[in-house]
Amino acid sequence: QVQLVESGGGLVQAGGSLRLSCAASGGTFTYYGMGWFRQAPGKEREFVAAIRWSGPTTSYADSVKGRFTISRDNAKNTVYLQMNSLKSEDTAVYYCAADKFLRLERSKVAATYDYWGQGTQVTVSS
Repeated sequence: QVQLVESGGGLVQAGGSLRLSCAASGGTFTYYGMGWFRQAPGKEREFVAAIRWSGPTTSYADSVKGRFTISRDNAKNTVYLQMNSLKSEDTAVYYCAADKFLRLERSKVAATYDYWGQGTQVTVSS
């Protein structure tokens, strides 16, 4: 049974930082692309960032580029989202997702991903 579990969310002041983690279990995710999405109340799920299994190739939403960094440790089956210079508009539930042989041209589409975590709340106060 494949399971993704996010952690690291919480309350932070604007301008602060948080590091989210997503631990995958139930298989080996060496060849899985990983993505982060977020969803604010009453809004649709929004793409944040994605990374291929090899690590060097990444993709970011324009709203977070230069502030957020996605990375992964394949040996630990874990993906991270380092969030710096946080803004109030970053407030949302953040979800990680996994898809085998992810193509980055499809990485912004939530339906692309096969597995999802339960989400972790990030709240940024101003």
